[in-house]
Amino acid sequence: MVGILGEKVGMSQVFSEKGKALPVTVIKAGPCFVVQKKSDSREGYNAIQLGYGEIKEKSLNKPEKGHFEKAKVGSLKYLREFRVENVDEYQLGQEIKVDLFKVGDYVDVKGTSKGKGFAGGVKRWGFRGGPASHGSSHHRRVGSIGASSFPSRVLPGTKMAGRMGGNSSVAKKLEVVKIIPEENLILVKGAIPGVKKGLVVISRSKKQEIREIQEKQELPEKKEKEKKEEKQKKQETQEKQETKKKQEKKEPQQTQEKQKKEEKQS
Repeated sequence: MVGILGEKVGMSQVFSEKGKALPVTVIKAGPCFVVQKKSDSREGYNAIQLGYGEIKEKSLNKPEKGHFEKAKVGSLKYLREFRVENVDEYQLGQEIKVDLFKVGDYVDVKGTSKGKGFAGGVKRWGFRGGPASHGSSHHRRVGSIGASSFPSRVLPGTKMAGRMGGNSSVAKKLEVVKIIPEENLILVKGAIPGVKKGLVVISRSKKQEIREIQEKQELPEKKEKEKKEEKQKKQETQEKQETKKKQEKKEPQQTQEKQKKEEKQS
């Protein structure tokens, strides 16, 4: 599964062929460069490391400079790994652009959500709050969070007030509406996490890959079912034709027998 790195530009809208307005997020994706290859024999898994975003050389330390010089690429700001099946298909310094995807594909976009600071339980978790009438001192408080005798402590993971946002989140199965390769832009239907100019990782949707694998597995079964149905239909048609022929043969014999009986009676 190969993806690409990019930056969130902002949201806009695009009109479809039927004239329907589609909300889209504009992402400036790539070009990315292959900085390192990791093989199963050495690192224990197959992956490639992609770099994105230009940065001044003076802001790098010596190990980072050597890492980029080995791949024969310029100084890059972001580095991310992508798992692949075959590492030999890629070369160090290879450029990966936004034409990796096509219109109609489904992608997963990973980013860091907007940080909203310290928030209460109503805003952070959607609690309904207390009574809103006068005299109530429990409007937006969390309420009881612990037990009395057992376990006599607050259980970890209890929903309460705290820091909200700023977490890694993924928007799954977003449709690619438009691609502008000249400007390295990709337009995705819907919203994605993160602020403007924030780093995002675009990869092929896992749900789509699972569906394609299932369809490939179901293909031979479907073909077998179709073949069986065709055989059954042929057998049924042959049986019907045979029964018709038998009836056609029997009919003249029956008519002759009836005529003979009538002649005898007369």
